[in-house]
Amino acid sequence: MSGPQGLWYEPPPPPSRPPEVPPEERRDPIALTIDGRAVTVPQGTTLLEACRSVGASVPTLCYIETLHPANACRLCVVEVEGARTLAPACSRKVEAGMKVATDSPRVRTSRKVVLELLGSSTDLSLAKGLHPEIERYGARPERFGVAPPEKPVKVDNDLYVRDYAKCVLCYRCVQACGTDAQNTFAIGVAGRGHEATISTEHDVPLPESACVYCGNCIAVCPTGALIPRTEHELRKKGAWDEARQTKTTTVCPYCGVGCPLELHVQDERIVKVTSPLDDSTTHGNLCVKGRFGFEFVQLRRSKS
Repeated sequence: MSGPQGLWYEPPPPPSRPPEVPPEERRDPIALTIDGRAVTVPQGTTLLEACRSVGASVPTLCYIETLHPANACRLCVVEVEGARTLAPACSRKVEAGMKVATDSPRVRTSRKVVLELLGSSTDLSLAKGLHPEIERYGARPERFGVAPPEKPVKVDNDLYVRDYAKCVLCYRCVQACGTDAQNTFAIGVAGRGHEATISTEHDVPLPESACVYCGNCIAVCPTGALIPRTEHELRKKGAWDEARQTKTTTVCPYCGVGCPLELHVQDERIVKVTSPLDDSTTHGNLCVKGRFGFEFVQLRRSKS
């Protein structure tokens, strides 16, 4: 307090030592059984994590480690003894005494039908992760007799292409564009039922939307519905060949963050740039410069 004019705020003195790190949340061990094997994992572990810890194979589609589980595809379902329905392993947390079956006849039938429904309504030609699963479960999408819908490829910018005939509505791109990564909210789910699709606000072209062209939606797309423009053009010409491509690890040259990059090179030209999902700096995410700002390399080579 000072003078008759009023009160003056005096900030508290600075702390004499740095604040302590808050203690880690206690996670009690949980015992359960997976495919007849006794397993003990920390409290809060998902069934998918528990299954993978013992080598049990559980296929996934909408799940990716860097995003929150969307529970959309139902490909990762497992059977929990006593439960009425199959449980999505990506989001269901373990409970004491659970008895889980990852490959029961009921589980196999469910996964087979999911794959057949996806294959009968969607172009899965670039969904390489699903091809082994279709063979593994003997799925025959053709038995539903429904051809993939004809949807025009959206090429409205120079950086990436949207081919929603390949979209399985896994919501990965929406999450990456939203609170899980970019917080741009340029895309979302529009429509309901069979009319549901991923869309910009009011379905405006990408350059008129809130998109900042980070390409993080491309990085998480599992079916090739979103791909870089360079890859799209090479595939259109029949020249895209991953067997001839090399991958070089480097550091993004644009700012001081030091994001690691993986340069995909074919015929001595950079055709795509990615970042490792397990990297603690990027978690697979990049900005527009890091993911698409490599053309200057090609221009310098052509001039020289």
